[in-house]
Amino acid sequence: MNKTVPTEVPVEAFVAAVEPARRREEAVRVVALLTEVTGVEPVMWGPSIIGWGAMHYRYATGREGDMPKVGFSPRKAQLTFYGLKDTPEGAGLLPSLGPSTEGAGCVYVKRLDAIDLDVLGDLAEIAFARGDFDATAG
Repeated sequence: MNKTVPTEVPVEAFVAAVEPARRREEAVRVVALLTEVTGVEPVMWGPSIIGWGAMHYRYATGREGDMPKVGFSPRKAQLTFYGLKDTPEGAGLLPSLGPSTEGAGCVYVKRLDAIDLDVLGDLAEIAFARGDFDATAG
């Protein structure tokens, strides 16, 4: 079962509690940018992911669930973005973002001021436009 599901926790309350202060300020900027780009209000997914939109996924293994089309978590060590590299177009644009590293399904950024915010907006727009993912569809 997927533990990352939408919650009733207000995004503003979550962001207000982010530490340290620099990370909280970065979170405020990212939430404003991604809300503007997607045109929808964010929702908390699980205890620590801010998400915009929702998509359904189904893997060849049979595992399926829902996740935000674009996700963000202001973790202490780095900012974590979800969904930005899940399309060929997004993966191709990712090198233009600036200093970042990649995990299995996410992109890590240490400092918001070090990356190109226009490219971040473009990546979020691409991710938000995608449909559901079904690896079993032929």
